Amino acid sequence: MKNILVYLLAFALPYCGIAQKENILKVKISDYDGQPVSNVTLQLLNTRFYAVSDRSGYAEWKGLENGDYKLFVTHTGYASQVKDVSINKSMTEVDIVLQMSSVYLDEVVVTSEKKYNPLANIPIAVTALPGSEIQNFRINQIKDISAIAPNLSITNPGDGRDVTTIRGISSTSYDPSVATYIDGVCQFMLDTYIPQLWDVERIEIVRGPQGDLYGRNAMGGVINVITRQPSDHTDLFAEISMGNYRQQRWNVNFRSPLKKNKLYAGAALMYNKRDGFYFNEFTGSSFDKQHQVAGNFYLKYQLSSRWQMTANFKSFLNRNRGGFTLAMGPDYALENPFVVNQNAVAMMKDNTSNSSLSINYSGKKFNFSSQTSYQYNYRIYDKPIDADFGPIDGLSLIKDYGRDWNTVKVLTQELRFSSPAQHASGFNWQAGLFLYRQVSPTKLAAYYGADAKYLNPDLDTDFSTINSIKNNINGISLFTHAEYTLDKKVKLFGGLRYDAEHKMYDATVAYNKGNVNFDLVPETSASKTFSSVSPKAGILFSFPGSAEWYISYSKGYRTGGFTQVPEIFDFSQPTLQPYQPEYSHNFETGLKKYLFDKKLSADFSAFYTTVSNAQLPTLVLPAVIVVTANTGKLISKGFEAEINSKPVKNLVLQYRFGYTQGKYSKLQLPVDGTMKDMKGKHPVFTPEYTSFLSLQYSITFRKSRILPGLQWSAFGKQYFDLSNTISQNPYSLLKGFVSFSYNDITLKVWGNNLLNKKYIAYAYDFGAVHLGDPQTYGMSLSFNINNKNN
Repeated sequence: MKNILVYLLAFALPYCGIAQKENILKVKISDYDGQPVSNVTLQLLNTRFYAVSDRSGYAEWKGLENGDYKLFVTHTGYASQVKDVSINKSMTEVDIVLQMSSVYLDEVVVTSEKKYNPLANIPIAVTALPGSEIQNFRINQIKDISAIAPNLSITNPGDGRDVTTIRGISSTSYDPSVATYIDGVCQFMLDTYIPQLWDVERIEIVRGPQGDLYGRNAMGGVINVITRQPSDHTDLFAEISMGNYRQQRWNVNFRSPLKKNKLYAGAALMYNKRDGFYFNEFTGSSFDKQHQVAGNFYLKYQLSSRWQMTANFKSFLNRNRGGFTLAMGPDYALENPFVVNQNAVAMMKDNTSNSSLSINYSGKKFNFSSQTSYQYNYRIYDKPIDADFGPIDGLSLIKDYGRDWNTVKVLTQELRFSSPAQHASGFNWQAGLFLYRQVSPTKLAAYYGADAKYLNPDLDTDFSTINSIKNNINGISLFTHAEYTLDKKVKLFGGLRYDAEHKMYDATVAYNKGNVNFDLVPETSASKTFSSVSPKAGILFSFPGSAEWYISYSKGYRTGGFTQVPEIFDFSQPTLQPYQPEYSHNFETGLKKYLFDKKLSADFSAFYTTVSNAQLPTLVLPAVIVVTANTGKLISKGFEAEINSKPVKNLVLQYRFGYTQGKYSKLQLPVDGTMKDMKGKHPVFTPEYTSFLSLQYSITFRKSRILPGLQWSAFGKQYFDLSNTISQNPYSLLKGFVSFSYNDITLKVWGNNLLNKKYIAYAYDFGAVHLGDPQTYGMSLSFNINNKNN
């Protein structure tokens, strides 16, 4: 027994703090006049080492390993900085001089590569949107970021299920091609997607396939939403907004340490409501009146300087009395804006929750993270909802069969290992495992009323077809990503991911008319495993003067699935037919550069993408089913530019431009019962270009500040159907605000779509059209208490 104890002590002592020589990092913070600055936040990126400078401007850490670190420094009123720090002796002292944020740009840190990195140093095209800009311009929904990133367009038909397009790659089915992550949790499908934004720290828009780190459904790119987390200081924010259409939006956010340096809690609550933008001629009343309630709750526990645990729960409740604000025909919609004529009106009830538990370890030899998440959604209509989008009793949908149906449950688990923050060897790596399970039984009835023959003379009347599908998905992914710095000028990077997914479907089609009930199609089962290997490789060159140039190749993957027969009344075909995965190959080059002593940053990128086995969904009426088939090959190419600058003191100027030329080199579509070659057609929901200009100018008087801002967005011509017969010509939108602040209180006057532009935002290929939001305006009052001395 004695020998065992000796061996255990011999093994453990090298890893015990008392047996090791402690390296100390001491940081002195001063302003441009040489005066010490207190309450400055300092963080060694990708570690748990966090500090706030004292009254003398000093911060200190003990127990650091030898190696190279990146130190991130932030403080209100000063430009954030990232400084390289080398630890190779017992005491390392670093001096940092802060510069005014009114003159210099912030150095931005992002987590697009699943670890903290300076934006200027990563070899991918990323647009980072800080929380201050999100709050200033009232970016309250994810769709509000359209065009803020080049070649980004987001829209929906009025129900909150966003169709996101990046570089011509569009989310046209329930398996998105642009992945959305909120606090590291993948929003698995449109039904578990939370479109509202509140208490957001930043948004990162990553353009181009990110298959090696994000896997399935990241063909076009990734949107990362990061909310604010509690820390060692107390923060209270409250805001109330009022506007036309009887808009109200209430936000209350609170974060505080429960035990300093150990236990933290945070809560963010949001309530949003408005009257409808649309008027229903049939009922003579507002159509799409809606309200939402949301909450985001955190509990973070710092077990030690190396271990951290975070529990998070998000809830989103949405009630919408006009989920499909659609008018038949583009001409009618534009000539009679925001008018519908629907006889079947229902409330959409949409309940979504998102729970996660994250465990993070920052070690001497490696870092480790585990994230477990559970997502739940229940979406129904309390009454039959109009599906012919007219005043006749033709076709309506019934979607209320109790909680055994129309729910989505998703369980995910990610385990990830990575190299420690110090990287003296020049080799950085990460590898991991991702597991998931999705269960989503759906039941939807199509009711054909007394006027159904107006839709199809061969149809009977007053009957329903009830479509029931049980869908179970199990998946596993293995991934790795690595970087190797040859010298300070050249870095090689690459990654590889293996995805495997097994899908099981059970489908039944039933008939109901009065007391007559029977199965049109008995229960049919199908299952299939889809898999893919997604590589990425590239090279990054660093040049003097903060310039980076990269060249990369990456592969994207969108999983396959099953689709029902094209015509619900034709049973000569199998009820379920598989469609194959969709693949993309992306070639990209980009240049990033700071200019004029970091008063201007410029990012340029160009891309060439091919998509094979393109999945093209079609909504078939009157059967009301979505048929997906692999019928196309797409080529998308273009370029992008981003300029961020502070040309004069207190003025922030941003400009972003993206151009996409997307065309199908192969496209076969059914027309009048035969397949027709549609080669040369443009992809849907893809503006030919996006252009974005933002201006903000701050005027300060002691404790007061006036901040006006303008945002101008422009979109090129785009199409909404694969035949390219429904389109929207180029248009532009203008939004702005003026805020007046005194100490912690801010009064803001704001407006969106100030010129009240009428434009088509969404359309189905059968002609139903949804317009973009009209002109809205209002006022907001907020206060913020931030106590770093508690």
